[in-house]
Amino acid sequence: MIYMDHAATTYPHEDVIEAMQPYLETHTFNPSASYASEEAAAVADARESVADFLGADPGHIVFTGGGSEADNLALKGVIDATDGDHVVTTTIEHSAVIETCNWLEERGIEVTRIAPGRDGRVDPADIEEAIRPDTAIVSVMHANNETGVVQPLEAIGDITDDHDVLFHSDTVQSAGKIPVDVDELGLDLASLSAHKFYGPNGVGALYVRDGVDLEPLIHGGGQEHGLRSGTENVAGLVGMGKAAALAMADIDERRERLTDLRDDFVTIVQERTDAELIGHPDYRLPGYAMLCFPGRTGSQLIDALAERNIAVSGGSACHSGDPTPSRVLVEMGIDPELALGAVRFSMGRETGRDDVEQVIETLQTILHDLPA
Repeated sequence: MIYMDHAATTYPHEDVIEAMQPYLETHTFNPSASYASEEAAAVADARESVADFLGADPGHIVFTGGGSEADNLALKGVIDATDGDHVVTTTIEHSAVIETCNWLEERGIEVTRIAPGRDGRVDPADIEEAIRPDTAIVSVMHANNETGVVQPLEAIGDITDDHDVLFHSDTVQSAGKIPVDVDELGLDLASLSAHKFYGPNGVGALYVRDGVDLEPLIHGGGQEHGLRSGTENVAGLVGMGKAAALAMADIDERRERLTDLRDDFVTIVQERTDAELIGHPDYRLPGYAMLCFPGRTGSQLIDALAERNIAVSGGSACHSGDPTPSRVLVEMGIDPELALGAVRFSMGRETGRDDVEQVIETLQTILHDLPA
């Protein structure tokens, strides 16, 4: 199979699996136990690796069960721990942020949602205009999980700093693909998920800047600095730490290669078909391209490609099979009829030029058989 859906999930790297193996077979003690020095050391090493991944201090990393939990902890935790009763976010966030904000709103917290431009990028001036004296937190994703468009976090971070408002970003889609330095971006909180950068499923983290007050979602034994109780998933954390180290080791080379592959792919597909690229052509993740095919539906193309052993998606894997236009594309101002023809192609470590050429040829054949 040619796998072109790395935005949904990635295969665990072979070195990640090897690093995890001892903690699944022999080193399986509870890391909180006094005799479990090896397990405790493994968790500490993983924490340091993930901290390095973000340019942070290990003491500011809280391990979670994934990116969605990290988003929930950031938003609910800040609201519960502060006097603020207003949140600023965008209309194109991942469901983990969207649904958390909806939940907060049902409980009396006001939420202002900023829409992007047609290029998929949010205007920092709109964020600044939305901030009020009672704003507790601004949450803007680093890169969109459907379009791959990267948001101007540095500019937004300057604004939140000027207004003394906490700034959170869901960096689940960007981390490991482009550098994520919490200081450079001005972030107070940042969410991660290991399975997006060749780590295991079910493991994530939240970066929490020193001085940020959070109320935990999970109470119990006080693990993770008291912010996420429960016995740590040592094998999973070891895998996440190893994946973070591997991602940083070749991030520049991989980014350059996947950017070139993406650009060549988009250029050739647009030359040979009537596809329209969605989102900013430059401010996007390497290897990511969302294309809309007028007169076709994304589900038709996805199914036809799958029959030919090519895996792609129509946007968020969390909502695959949904026949309605993508919420993200509609919020960008894309015509709903055109949005129905959206297909997301996302490349990764394993993707080669031969794969891209085969996908292009197959896509041409399918489009010929499915005329507009």
